[in-house]
Amino acid sequence: MNEIRIHGRGGQGAVVASEILAKAVFHEGKYVQAFPAFGVERRGAPVMAFTRIDEKPIRIRTQIYEPNHIMVLDPTLLEVVDVTAGLKEDGWILINSVDPPAAFDFPDKYRVATIDANIIAFKYRLGPRNAPIVNTAILGAFSRVTGIVQLESVVEAVRTSVPIKPDDNVAAVKEAYELVTS
Repeated sequence: MNEIRIHGRGGQGAVVASEILAKAVFHEGKYVQAFPAFGVERRGAPVMAFTRIDEKPIRIRTQIYEPNHIMVLDPTLLEVVDVTAGLKEDGWILINSVDPPAAFDFPDKYRVATIDANIIAFKYRLGPRNAPIVNTAILGAFSRVTGIVQLESVVEAVRTSVPIKPDDNVAAVKEAYELVTS
Protein backbone atom coordinates (compact mmCIF):
# COMPACT_ATOMS: atom_id res chain seq x y z
CA MET A 1 0.00 0.00 0.00
CA ASN A 2 1.19 3.51 -0.79
CA GLU A 3 0.18 6.15 1.71
CA ILE A 4 0.64 9.83 0.92
CA ARG A 5 0.30 12.76 3.29
CA ILE A 6 -0.14 16.28 1.94
CA HIS A 7 0.74 19.27 4.13
CA GLY A 8 -0.63 22.65 3.15
CA ARG A 9 -2.40 25.72 4.38
CA GLY A 10 -6.11 26.32 4.09
CA GLY A 11 -6.88 27.60 0.60
CA GLN A 12 -3.89 26.04 -1.19
CA GLY A 13 -5.83 23.01 -2.37
CA ALA A 14 -4.34 20.18 -0.29
CA VAL A 15 -7.71 18.46 0.12
CA VAL A 16 -8.57 18.81 -3.56
CA ALA A 17 -5.08 17.52 -4.45
CA SER A 18 -5.68 14.35 -2.43
CA GLU A 19 -9.02 13.85 -4.20
CA ILE A 20 -7.57 14.45 -7.67
CA LEU A 21 -4.70 12.05 -6.95
CA ALA A 22 -7.21 9.42 -5.81
CA LYS A 23 -9.29 9.86 -8.98
CA ALA A 24 -6.19 9.60 -11.18
CA VAL A 25 -5.06 6.38 -9.53
CA PHE A 26 -8.59 4.97 -9.50
CA HIS A 27 -8.71 5.39 -13.29
CA GLU A 28 -5.58 3.23 -13.43
CA GLY A 29 -7.53 0.41 -11.79
CA LYS A 30 -6.30 0.71 -8.21
CA TYR A 31 -8.18 1.06 -4.95
CA VAL A 32 -7.99 4.44 -3.23
CA GLN A 33 -9.03 6.55 -0.28
CA ALA A 34 -8.75 10.32 0.04
CA PHE A 35 -9.66 12.31 3.12
CA PRO A 36 -8.70 15.50 5.01
CA ALA A 37 -7.76 16.37 8.58
CA PHE A 38 -8.59 19.88 9.68
CA GLY A 39 -7.66 21.89 12.73
CA VAL A 40 -9.07 25.38 13.02
CA GLU A 41 -10.47 25.32 9.46
CA ARG A 42 -9.54 28.77 8.28
CA ARG A 43 -7.65 30.12 5.31
CA GLY A 44 -3.94 29.94 5.98
CA ALA A 45 -4.14 27.45 8.85
CA PRO A 46 -2.13 24.23 8.53
CA VAL A 47 -4.13 21.35 7.05
CA MET A 48 -3.34 17.78 6.11
CA ALA A 49 -4.90 15.59 3.50
CA PHE A 50 -4.28 11.92 2.86
CA THR A 51 -4.43 9.46 -0.01
CA ARG A 52 -4.12 5.68 0.20
CA ILE A 53 -3.42 3.58 -2.88
CA ASP A 54 -3.44 -0.20 -3.13
CA GLU A 55 -3.93 -3.08 -5.54
CA LYS A 56 -6.59 -4.59 -3.27
CA PRO A 57 -9.53 -3.14 -1.32
CA ILE A 58 -8.50 -0.81 1.51
CA ARG A 59 -10.14 -1.63 4.82
CA ILE A 60 -8.19 0.66 7.16
CA ARG A 61 -10.00 3.89 8.09
CA THR A 62 -7.49 5.89 10.10
CA GLN A 63 -5.31 8.91 9.57
CA ILE A 64 -1.99 8.11 7.90
CA TYR A 65 0.74 8.01 10.53
CA GLU A 66 3.54 6.39 8.51
CA PRO A 67 3.34 7.74 4.95
CA ASN A 68 5.44 6.46 2.09
CA HIS A 69 5.68 9.98 0.63
CA ILE A 70 4.75 13.53 1.58
CA MET A 71 3.98 16.70 -0.33
CA VAL A 72 4.49 20.13 1.24
CA LEU A 73 2.51 22.89 -0.47
CA ASP A 74 3.95 25.69 1.68
CA PRO A 75 7.62 25.57 2.71
CA THR A 76 6.96 27.74 5.79
CA LEU A 77 5.23 24.69 7.26
CA LEU A 78 8.66 23.09 7.63
CA GLU A 79 9.29 25.56 10.47
CA VAL A 80 6.10 24.75 12.40
CA VAL A 81 5.14 21.16 11.56
CA ASP A 82 7.25 18.01 11.66
CA VAL A 83 6.29 17.00 8.15
CA THR A 84 8.58 13.97 8.25
CA ALA A 85 6.88 12.45 11.30
CA GLY A 86 6.49 8.75 10.55
CA LEU A 87 7.82 9.06 6.98
CA LYS A 88 9.13 5.72 5.80
CA GLU A 89 12.74 5.30 4.78
CA ASP A 90 13.43 6.15 1.13
CA GLY A 91 10.19 8.17 1.01
CA TRP A 92 9.90 11.27 -1.14
CA ILE A 93 9.54 14.73 0.37
CA LEU A 94 8.20 16.94 -2.40
CA ILE A 95 8.34 20.63 -1.46
CA ASN A 96 6.88 23.67 -3.19
CA SER A 97 10.02 25.80 -3.08
CA VAL A 98 12.34 27.91 -5.20
CA ASP A 99 15.27 26.29 -3.40
CA PRO A 100 16.98 23.17 -4.76
CA PRO A 101 16.60 19.88 -2.87
CA ALA A 102 20.14 20.20 -1.44
CA ALA A 103 19.07 23.34 0.46
CA PHE A 104 16.97 21.22 2.81
CA ASP A 105 18.56 19.42 5.73
CA PHE A 106 16.69 16.13 5.89
CA PRO A 107 18.23 12.82 6.90
CA ASP A 108 19.81 10.86 4.03
CA LYS A 109 17.18 8.14 4.42
CA TYR A 110 14.70 10.41 2.57
CA ARG A 111 14.63 11.60 -1.03
CA VAL A 112 13.87 15.29 -1.61
CA ALA A 113 12.46 17.03 -4.67
CA THR A 114 11.39 20.63 -5.18
CA ILE A 115 9.19 22.50 -7.60
CA ASP A 116 8.40 26.21 -7.67
CA ALA A 117 4.67 25.59 -7.84
CA ASN A 118 3.97 29.21 -6.84
CA ILE A 119 5.50 30.62 -10.02
CA ILE A 120 3.61 28.07 -12.10
CA ALA A 121 0.34 28.97 -10.37
CA PHE A 122 1.09 32.70 -10.92
CA LYS A 123 1.81 32.05 -14.59
CA TYR A 124 -1.58 30.38 -15.12
CA ARG A 125 -3.44 32.74 -12.76
CA LEU A 126 -4.48 29.96 -10.39
CA GLY A 127 -5.66 31.80 -7.32
CA PRO A 128 -4.74 35.32 -6.23
CA ARG A 129 -1.11 36.43 -6.33
CA ASN A 130 -0.87 36.52 -2.54
CA ALA A 131 -2.39 33.02 -2.16
CA PRO A 132 -1.67 30.88 -5.24
CA ILE A 133 -3.43 27.55 -5.58
CA VAL A 134 -0.55 25.16 -6.15
CA ASN A 135 -2.27 21.79 -5.89
CA THR A 136 -2.36 20.82 -9.55
CA ALA A 137 1.27 21.80 -10.11
CA ILE A 138 2.40 19.75 -7.13
CA LEU A 139 0.56 16.72 -8.52
CA GLY A 140 2.43 16.97 -11.80
CA ALA A 141 5.72 17.00 -9.91
CA PHE A 142 4.56 14.11 -7.71
CA SER A 143 3.77 12.02 -10.78
CA ARG A 144 7.27 12.57 -12.13
CA VAL A 145 9.30 11.87 -8.99
CA THR A 146 7.37 8.91 -7.61
CA GLY A 147 6.03 7.20 -10.72
CA ILE A 148 3.02 6.09 -8.65
CA VAL A 149 0.57 7.66 -11.09
CA GLN A 150 0.93 8.38 -14.78
CA LEU A 151 0.95 11.97 -16.00
CA GLU A 152 -1.94 11.23 -18.38
CA SER A 153 -4.07 9.98 -15.46
CA VAL A 154 -3.41 13.15 -13.47
CA VAL A 155 -4.26 15.28 -16.51
CA GLU A 156 -7.55 13.42 -17.02
CA ALA A 157 -8.45 13.68 -13.32
CA VAL A 158 -7.78 17.43 -13.38
CA ARG A 159 -9.90 17.86 -16.52
CA THR A 160 -12.86 16.09 -14.89
CA SER A 161 -12.44 17.46 -11.35
CA VAL A 162 -11.46 21.10 -11.69
CA PRO A 163 -14.37 23.24 -12.89
CA ILE A 164 -12.47 26.54 -12.96
CA LYS A 165 -9.68 27.01 -15.52
CA PRO A 166 -9.27 23.31 -16.33
CA ASP A 167 -6.93 24.01 -19.26
CA ASP A 168 -4.70 26.25 -17.15
CA ASN A 169 -4.62 23.64 -14.39
CA VAL A 170 -3.66 20.95 -16.90
CA ALA A 171 -0.89 23.21 -18.19
CA ALA A 172 0.35 23.65 -14.60
CA VAL A 173 0.43 19.86 -14.12
CA LYS A 174 2.45 19.35 -17.29
CA GLU A 175 4.87 22.19 -16.59
CA ALA A 176 5.58 21.00 -13.04
CA TYR A 177 6.13 17.47 -14.36
CA GLU A 178 8.88 18.83 -16.61
CA LEU A 179 10.46 21.26 -14.12
CA VAL A 180 10.62 19.31 -10.85
CA THR A 181 14.13 18.96 -9.44
CA SER A 182 15.27 15.93 -7.49
